[in-house]
Amino acid sequence: MSYFDLDHWQEIWAALSKNRLRTFLTAFGVFWGIFLLVLLLGAGTGLSNGVNAGFAGTATNSFFCWGMRTSKPFAGLPAGRSIEFNNEDWKAIRAQVPDAKVVAPRLQKGGYRGGATVVRGTETGSFSVMGDMPEIATIQSLAVVSGRFLNRIDVDENRKVAVIGKRVVETLFEPEEVPLGEQVRINGVEFEVVGTFRSRQSGGDAERDADTIFVPFSTFQQSFNAIGQVNWFAVTSRDGVPVSVVESQVLDLLRSRHKVAPDDRRGIGNFNLENEYKKIQGLFAGIKLLMWIVGVGTLSAGAIGVSNIMLIIVRERTREIGIRRAVGATPWKIQGQILTEAVILTLASGLLGLCAAVGLLELIGAMIPAASGTGEPQMFQNPGVDISAAFQALGVLVVSGALAGFAPARRAVAVNPVVALRSE
Repeated sequence: MSYFDLDHWQEIWAALSKNRLRTFLTAFGVFWGIFLLVLLLGAGTGLSNGVNAGFAGTATNSFFCWGMRTSKPFAGLPAGRSIEFNNEDWKAIRAQVPDAKVVAPRLQKGGYRGGATVVRGTETGSFSVMGDMPEIATIQSLAVVSGRFLNRIDVDENRKVAVIGKRVVETLFEPEEVPLGEQVRINGVEFEVVGTFRSRQSGGDAERDADTIFVPFSTFQQSFNAIGQVNWFAVTSRDGVPVSVVESQVLDLLRSRHKVAPDDRRGIGNFNLENEYKKIQGLFAGIKLLMWIVGVGTLSAGAIGVSNIMLIIVRERTREIGIRRAVGATPWKIQGQILTEAVILTLASGLLGLCAAVGLLELIGAMIPAASGTGEPQMFQNPGVDISAAFQALGVLVVSGALAGFAPARRAVAVNPVVALRSE
C-alpha cells in the first residue's frame, strides 16, 4: 500500500464521504475533545500566569516573623508576655545566621493594618506608613513609577523622604500634578516625596500596596518615637539554601534572646512565603493533571465514536473486502487501509479543534489587556499552550486514531473471503 497513490486517497475519501452526516457527527466528537483539552490547558496557563505575575519581583525564598504573646511560662517568666523585637535582634541575626542573605527590619505606623494621618495642603488621607531599609525592594514586589526608591544614604542620614503608592498620589495630588519634590505631613512630620511606585501584585495585595508610604527605617524610629524598636523582620536565604532552614535558625535565635519556650509557637509569629509558593505551584500541577484527564477522557469518547463508525464501514464493505482478499490483497494492506482511514478522520478533525482552541485563546489573550487598561497584573493573563503541549496533543490524536482503527482493522482481516463474496 503506497501512501503516495492518488487512488488510495480517493478510496479513503469515498469511504468517509459515503455518509457525510455520520462522518461529520463522528468527527465533531474528536473536534470537541481536542478543543476542550487545549482550551482547558490554555485556561490553566492563564491562571498560572496571573498568579505568577503576582509573585513577580517578590523574593519567594523569604519569610517574615513578628512578636506576639507567649502562651507558656519559661525561664521563670509567666505566660502572656508581649514579645517586642529591637535593633539588637537585627544585629544578632546578621551576625549569627550566615545563611540569611537579606535581613530587613520593619516598622509600621499603627501596627498591622494600621494607618497614619497624612496631609498635603487641604487634602487628607489615612495610609499605611512603613519604616523600611532599601533592601525591602528586593523582597517586596514593587515597581518605581517615577523618582527613586529609598537608598542607604537616606537611612544613614535619617533623611525625611518618602516613596508613595498609587492611591496616595491619587488622594493627595491633582491628576496633572507631579508629586516629586512636594511635601507631605505624616502625623505632623514633614516628608519630601522622592518617588512613586505601583505594585506588581494583584487583588488585595495590590490594593494594600497602593495605600502604602515608605520612609527610611532610621527616620521612622526618630520621628515617631520608636527608637530601637522593630515590629517585624523580612528575611531571605542565600542562593541554594532553603528558606525553611534560615527560618528555623532565626526563630530559634529570637526565642533564645527573648526567653520564649522552644515549643511555644505563639510567642513569635511567622509566615514562610516559599512554602506558600510551593503550595500554589503544586495546586496548578494538580489542576493541569486534572485538565489532561478531563480532556483526554472527552477525546477518548470521540475516538470510541470513530472506532464505532469504522466498524460500521467495515460491515458495509464486507463484500468489497472479500473481493480484495480473493484477488490477493494481503492482511496488512486491508488493515492499513482501515487504520489510515481512522487516523485521517481523527487527525483532520483534531487539527481543526486544535486550531480553533488556539485561535480562541489568542482572542481572549488579546482582549484581557484592553479590558484592564492599567498595565497592572491580572488574575488571568496570557492564556495559551506552549509548543510541547501542542505536540503532546497531536501525539494523543495520532494514538487515538490508531486505537480507534485497531478493532475495525482486525475485524476486516478476519472476514472470510468466501463468506464475504456471498454477502449482500
